[in-house]
Amino acid sequence: MKATKIILLFLVFFFVACGYKPSAKFARNVLGEKVSTFIVIQKENPENAVIIKDAIDIALIDIFHASLVSRNESDSHLIITVLKPTYSPIQYDENGFVIAYRMKVTLQIKRYSAGEEKIYTTSGFYDFAIEPNAIITDQQRFNAIKNAASKAIVSFIAQVSSEGAIKGENEDADK
Repeated sequence: MKATKIILLFLVFFFVACGYKPSAKFARNVLGEKVSTFIVIQKENPENAVIIKDAIDIALIDIFHASLVSRNESDSHLIITVLKPTYSPIQYDENGFVIAYRMKVTLQIKRYSAGEEKIYTTSGFYDFAIEPNAIITDQQRFNAIKNAASKAIVSFIAQVSSEGAIKGENEDADK
């Protein structure tokens, strides 16, 4: 028990001493605390918009710890356009039937904050298996889109975090 306390104390001192900051803090330097989102709905795939909107909102809350608010209350507003999701076969069985697919979701995100507009393009991938000679069910498709969109938003947050880190370095240099 005493060894556990010593290790825990060491880890706390290590992270404090090295100046560790979570990437969400850097992302908040760019986006602020309050974020609003809007999904551009494609007429070809309107059901995907709801799935992706939920996945994006959940990712922003879970990873970034942002508060989702209406546009007029937000520090940043994100307009997200889902470019056509694509499937690619990635594995075949011995008879030549597809048994695994890769879903790719590409998002174009326009960020409006503090009078600034910036456009990001990010992609997320999700691999999933199906039975040989079977079709992809709606549930599998929705799940794949949701997971790929979540990964794409994580990539977006990483891009924004790197901007925030650079912004923080520049502010520290000005002091």
